[in-house]
Amino acid sequence: MKTALYIALCIFGGVFLIYWVIALAKERGVREKPSLLDLGIGLVVNFFDALGIGSFATTTFCFKSFNLVHDEDIPGTLNVGVTLPSILEGLIYIAVVDVDPLTLVLMIGGATIGASLGAGVVSRWPRRKIQIGMGFTLLVTAVFGLLVQFHLFPGGGNLLALSGVKLIAAVTVSTILGALMTLGIGFFAPCMMVTYLLGMDPRAAFPIMMGAVAFLGPGASVPFIRQKRYSLKSALGLTVAGIPGVLLAAFLVKSLPLGALRWLVIVALVYTAILMLRSAAAGRARVVAPIAEAEAPEAL
Repeated sequence: MKTALYIALCIFGGVFLIYWVIALAKERGVREKPSLLDLGIGLVVNFFDALGIGSFATTTFCFKSFNLVHDEDIPGTLNVGVTLPSILEGLIYIAVVDVDPLTLVLMIGGATIGASLGAGVVSRWPRRKIQIGMGFTLLVTAVFGLLVQFHLFPGGGNLLALSGVKLIAAVTVSTILGALMTLGIGFFAPCMMVTYLLGMDPRAAFPIMMGAVAFLGPGASVPFIRQKRYSLKSALGLTVAGIPGVLLAAFLVKSLPLGALRWLVIVALVYTAILMLRSAAAGRARVVAPIAEAEAPEAL
């Protein structure tokens, strides 16, 4: 079954790459190239992603701080840009960490279905709705991070396989998380929480979450590419520099102060969520003001 997963991942990655290249070829006037900043962000965020920190929160923080991507294009840029690096992560972790193949395949399948359905909805949302959605989902992700840091949920057990009600619950939640990922909420932290609460070995979370993101990436990205709701240069930066970032983390890094890094991510999450919600509030104020003026009675 693992061999089938490897083959499927390679097929998914190849088909996605071909689709993306064809889509770009049709846009003959578009010739955006990633800047050094885009490439630097891609290298760093995917480096930490491969260590289990996640990349969506840190990437969103960078996009907002450096004003690189329009708010309404952030979900698409995140999903499109990390797809190929995530497939590489999936291949590595599925190979090196043992977990029950049936549990792995069903949770990955659920996340993939959820992402495919969610992307079709989010890719059509207006700017303000995306700002509000991302603001709240970033805050939810920060809460997950705090729970991890303060050890406020079980630290896992020794299970490498799930069955019965536990397996149904895991697949259901994985499907929901896959849909939420298209909005910009990271998959890693909540996926870790679910596997820990169900008594799985903490190591088992890595091939599940890496494999899920790898498989759901193409399905989540295609609607954004079709709707042209992403930044090409920033997505290329995430992809081109993200692949060596993943390889560096997976094969060269032996230890890092991950606890301290998670605190930085939590701070970045809250800060970025506030920026998103403030932008949404400012956008509403700009819309309401002209309406109020139009409805105001004329002076006698």
